Amino acid sequence: MKLLITGGAGFIGSHVVRRFVLNYPQYLIYNLDNLTYAGNLENIRDIEDAANYKFIKGDIADEAFIRNLFQENQFDAIIHLAAESHVDRSITNPLEFVKTNVLGTANLLNASRMLWRDGNDENNKHRFYHISTDEVYGSLGSTGHFTETTPYDPRSPYSASKASSDHLVRAYYHTFKLPVVISNCSNNYGAYQFPEKLIPLMIHNIKNNKPLPVYGKGENVRDWLWVNDHAAAIDTIFHKGVIGETYNIGGNNEWKNIDLVMYLCRLMDQKLNREPGTSAKLITFVKDRAGHDLRYAIDSSKLKRELNWEPSITFETGLELTVDWYLNNQEWLDEVTSGNYLKYYQNQYMNR
Repeated sequence: MKLLITGGAGFIGSHVVRRFVLNYPQYLIYNLDNLTYAGNLENIRDIEDAANYKFIKGDIADEAFIRNLFQENQFDAIIHLAAESHVDRSITNPLEFVKTNVLGTANLLNASRMLWRDGNDENNKHRFYHISTDEVYGSLGSTGHFTETTPYDPRSPYSASKASSDHLVRAYYHTFKLPVVISNCSNNYGAYQFPEKLIPLMIHNIKNNKPLPVYGKGENVRDWLWVNDHAAAIDTIFHKGVIGETYNIGGNNEWKNIDLVMYLCRLMDQKLNREPGTSAKLITFVKDRAGHDLRYAIDSSKLKRELNWEPSITFETGLELTVDWYLNNQEWLDEVTSGNYLKYYQNQYMNR
């Protein structure tokens, strides 16, 4: 199988690429990433020389490039993770999110349709697997959970762009019979996450005695899932998911932002041998984000019932593993926060 994974140098994508390269040596894994700020080849340095792995730098929003790439490599299947994903950035620059998340997805769908339109798929290898987010469902009150049939109600340019891409994927399934599957996942955490996101940002700031910015009063609730468990779910859905179906992936693990930050402060005080309560003094409440959704909560019972997936570890265990990773990989964190990794890869690919 020739499997294209988009966004494979990013946070979630790098874990997915690593899993597939190591677990499926019979597959040829192509990693397509544009190496924007969130893409970092250091995330997958350990498998870059694997015999069944190939990296390609490119922009999914470039229609001609994508069309030629598909014709040249004749991909059998796609796992599509490439996306702009930070809500704050979508508020600052919404058109960039439309370009990548909507137009980029459309280019991939159309290239897949053109490549597979002969319908010759005797081994059922063809599959377009689109990775989405729980944010497309909007905001919940204090009760209830998102299911696969929850109406879409996106509240930010980011979630609206992902909702648009989800609709496009389903349209290609219904109109062109493209073999698609979709998953919508809750918030991820773990190693290699870009430090603009809540958990790595707090870890970094606590270690460096910097303020810990918390939106509003910290009352917003999120469901958290360890990224390795998300990668395992993607593996399961890719191989066993039913064409045309949607699967919600969640950790069944809701935390208010302020409670999560307080827990991280206590954990970091222990890891850094600081007096209890030291890190909590760094908490600073800041003006709330525009259109900030109050609560997300995923019902992933369909995935457990039909495909037998569930999280493998508790949040407390996963969070401690995550904290340990960031504390033990200061060089990676320094390169990312300084932006040096960007300069290196920009120079590397400009000279090719």
